[in-house]
Amino acid sequence: MSAEGFTTCLWFDGQAEEAAHYYVSFFKNSRLGRIGRYTEAGPGPAGSVLAAEFVANGQRFVALNGGPQFTFDEAISFQIHCDDQAEVDHYWNRFVEDGGEAGPCGWVKDKFGLSWQVVPSRLIDLISDPDPVKAARTTQAMLGMSKLDIGVLEKAYAGE
Repeated sequence: MSAEGFTTCLWFDGQAEEAAHYYVSFFKNSRLGRIGRYTEAGPGPAGSVLAAEFVANGQRFVALNGGPQFTFDEAISFQIHCDDQAEVDHYWNRFVEDGGEAGPCGWVKDKFGLSWQVVPSRLIDLISDPDPVKAARTTQAMLGMSKLDIGVLEKAYAGE
């Protein structure tokens, strides 16, 4: 196996280049890569975008214009681990304001239908605490939220 690791391929229906530009516009450590185009050999129209490579938050992706046969669903999602509430708000609000859809417990779909989990890094510590009462209080608070609120989660953990 190559030392370069994995590249995630995302299947789009004509929006591959738009999606690549979208993701690199707000993730840190991001850049566009090569844009491949269909040739006369097809199957897409010659000159149209076949695939767009990009890096988002240091992760490698290729956006493929594969057609309408497949769409995104919640079976696959990407977790964004956020250091603070400002970061949670940044990603959550960006997805929702750009035509996405808010979901429960930190889940949000972007305008292309791709699912993301916008998660405070601290949440994993709170819900996996060895004290089952603290973990349960935190989990119960999380289950009642759409966008996760670190302050509310911390208060639930503390029993306030």
